[in-house]
This record gives sequence, C-alpha cells and structure tokens, in this order.
Amino acid sequence: MPSTKYLPLFPLNIVVFPEEKLNLHIFEPRYKQLVLDCVESGSTFGIPTYIQNGVGLYGTEVELLHVEKKYDNGEMDIRTKGLHIFKMLQFDKLAPNRLYAGGEVELVENKFDEDIITKLKIRELLEKLYDTLGLGNLYLELPEDFNSYDIAHQLGLNTEQEYALLQLLSEKERQEVILLHLQQLLPILLETEKLKERVRLNGHFKNLTPPNF
Repeated sequence: MPSTKYLPLFPLNIVVFPEEKLNLHIFEPRYKQLVLDCVESGSTFGIPTYIQNGVGLYGTEVELLHVEKKYDNGEMDIRTKGLHIFKMLQFDKLAPNRLYAGGEVELVENKFDEDIITKLKIRELLEKLYDTLGLGNLYLELPEDFNSYDIAHQLGLNTEQEYALLQLLSEKERQEVILLHLQQLLPILLETEKLKERVRLNGHFKNLTPPNF
C-alpha cells in the first residue's frame, strides 16, 4: 500500500528532485512559521511545483538539514535535502491553525531500474554538451554512478520539462527522455557555436584554399 501523510507545504515555481540539496532564504511570515514548526517537531515538509498558475499535483518531500543563519527580523537561510516524490491527494490553502498551506500526500513508488547502455550514451553526450558550453569542470564532477536526478538541472530543461521528468517514476523512462533531449539539443548548440564563430570572423582577412575544378 502507498504511504500517505499530511505535510506542511511550501509551493515554489521550481522542481525539486530527490537527493537534491536546496538552500532557501525564508522571509515570508507563513514560511518562517513553517520552518520553526519543522525545527521544533523535527518534521519534513513538501515542495510541490507551482506551475501554470496553480499548485501542481506532484512535488518532493524535503528534509530540513539545518538553519544556516537567523536574521534580526526573523528571516532565515536554511539548507534542505529532497527525499521522496509525492502526489497530492488533498490541498489545504491553510493547514489547521497555521499560516501556511498543508496537504495529504501519497509517497509514490520510484524505480531505479537504469539501463547501462543508455547511461553510457548520456555520459558521452553530456561531455560534448559541457565542452560546447565551456563547462568541462561539471563533467569532471559527475559521479560514476550518477542518476537522472543528479543531472536534471544541467540539461537546459524548462520548468514544464523538469516537472514532466519528476512525474516519471522509472529511471529507464527518465534516461530515455534525457537521451532524446540531449540528442535534439546538441546539434542546435553546435550550430550556434559555428554561427558565433562566423560572426566573429566576419570582416577578417580569410585564408581560404580554392577548390580544384
């Protein structure tokens, strides 16, 4: 049976993936209250994606690692970590007797059934992507046993695409989507780089070898 629980909710117009480290600056009174409640009770909270002018059905349960800094006006810098993906069963704009939202959520089953061949293809295309963007250091930091969540924010996906990825509950499916995206993105980037080079060389004296005919 799927696990259900009631979570304090902090909707944001971003996608948070499992295992992701997320640092947040807390300044609204309702979310100051949420953080203080989590500190006091040791509880987790949920970050559903706010998308298309509404709170999405899917989000990620998040653990508060620690409060990094407290300001005189009550604002805080906090460090968090994504845990599990959930699907919203019930959304309350206000949790009982609180300033923030809450909701009954179902923690969904997530399969890490990777395909090693697809993973190797993704790694190869990632190296080309990072080289093209001048971000070779990102490739060097890529762990050998990376999964789709480790690279999801580095693929040039928009929020809608990341949210769609969050809803795929099989690593094989996520790998297929990522591979297709990279196969479509790289030729466009490479053409853009060629165009930039042509623009830079415009007006220069060109040393061209005439064709033989």
